[in-house]
Amino acid sequence: MAYFAAAVTRGSAGWAAAELDLNGASDIEEVAERLRDIDPDADISLLFVEADDTYLAILRLDAGEDLRIFGSDSTFAEESRLGALLVGDLKAPTMEFDDVLTGGGATSSTTGSDQPATDPDADPVGDADLLTDLGVPAPRLLVLCAHEGMLPADVTAEVCQAIGCGDEVEELREA
Repeated sequence: MAYFAAAVTRGSAGWAAAELDLNGASDIEEVAERLRDIDPDADISLLFVEADDTYLAILRLDAGEDLRIFGSDSTFAEESRLGALLVGDLKAPTMEFDDVLTGGGATSSTTGSDQPATDPDADPVGDADLLTDLGVPAPRLLVLCAHEGMLPADVTAEVCQAIGCGDEVEELREA
């Protein structure tokens, strides 16, 4: 399974981005350690892992501690070793996904809304609130991940723009 892993850290000098190699990682703690090594003094460390233009996993460390993880779809764990490593042990988000989609302004053909269609098969897992304090609340993250036709790279780009590190991630992607 092909993947792109962008580590984004925020320290005293602002946001910085670096690609992270996850090959050979044996467990989620090793992935977290590799993320910590990018900038050991970072206030916030995020890892965006996009796999096969289908799946997205987001990991967050605050001051190098308290790993929080979100996955766009639980199927990622069934499809690959990397998916199992990143999201295999996660449970569904605490909020009802269907409620977010219908109440969060996502879509419904019966409402006549101009909002985009969502993927009814999406099954997000983990901590959907992990970016709330950075300006991307859980309902917004869930709607982005369920938006039919949105690639993981699109979700990453939109989230990174919202939190202020979009240019850094775009430069990394183009390198």
